[in-house]
Amino acid sequence: MTTVREADVELAAPKVEDLAALLVAVERPPRPSALSTSITFGRRAVLKIKHVPEQLFDVTAFPIMMTLMFTYLFGGALAGSPSQYLQFFLPGILASSVVMITMYTGLAVNTDIEKGVFDRFRTLPIWRPSAMVGYLLGDALRYVIASVVIMVVGLVLGFRPPGGFGGVVAGVVLLLVFSFGLSWVWTMFGLLLRSEKSVMGVSMMVIMPLTFLSNVYVDPSTMPGWLQVFVEFNPITQLVSGVRSMMAGVWDFSAIMWTLVAAAALTVVFGTWTMRLYNRK
Repeated sequence: MTTVREADVELAAPKVEDLAALLVAVERPPRPSALSTSITFGRRAVLKIKHVPEQLFDVTAFPIMMTLMFTYLFGGALAGSPSQYLQFFLPGILASSVVMITMYTGLAVNTDIEKGVFDRFRTLPIWRPSAMVGYLLGDALRYVIASVVIMVVGLVLGFRPPGGFGGVVAGVVLLLVFSFGLSWVWTMFGLLLRSEKSVMGVSMMVIMPLTFLSNVYVDPSTMPGWLQVFVEFNPITQLVSGVRSMMAGVWDFSAIMWTLVAAAALTVVFGTWTMRLYNRK
């Protein structure tokens, strides 16, 4: 004898024919655009910061520490007083700090690979590069936060940009564009190397010479001639010169142009290499 519960189950259970007709009759949703999927992955990167706010230490505490340490330790020796050195130094440490934290993009990529998250992303009917672009869009917020923190600290210490608010905004935008291109280098390392420690070690080996062998901390004219050649062709030098000129109100269009060219070249070369690794991973 069929019980009431068994009868309810029989009535509630859908028939195979009904399910098939339903799937065939309903139109499939449209494929999401490249922009929408990139923004979605960017939102995912921002939500990571919301749930793990300790990730903001490198864009808050680190820039403050670097600004205060170099200003008061070396300002008197290099420029006669910390306040005079700050006028030269702040645009450089702004660029240097943001450039250095771009390497955390590679760490995030490597972590997701180790957890198997990318295996799920690859099965989705979406634009393939959107996962990588999303990382960079999310990190752009971190770069803006770091820039704001450094500028606030600099203004408190006495930094006064002759270029005004517009020059500061233009310098930060140029820095963000270059950082977007440079971040593709670290995403490549995140896909290529096997562990977070490897990504961190290789990234530091690349970024430390580029930032210190530049015009961030001192005038290159005080360096040996053979070193000046490297410093002159260092893309970080061109970036700092461009940002510094914008904040000074006297734009160095040559440095700005070479910075944009370097950002475009990094995006094309390392972005293409990153996607080749991603598709083969």
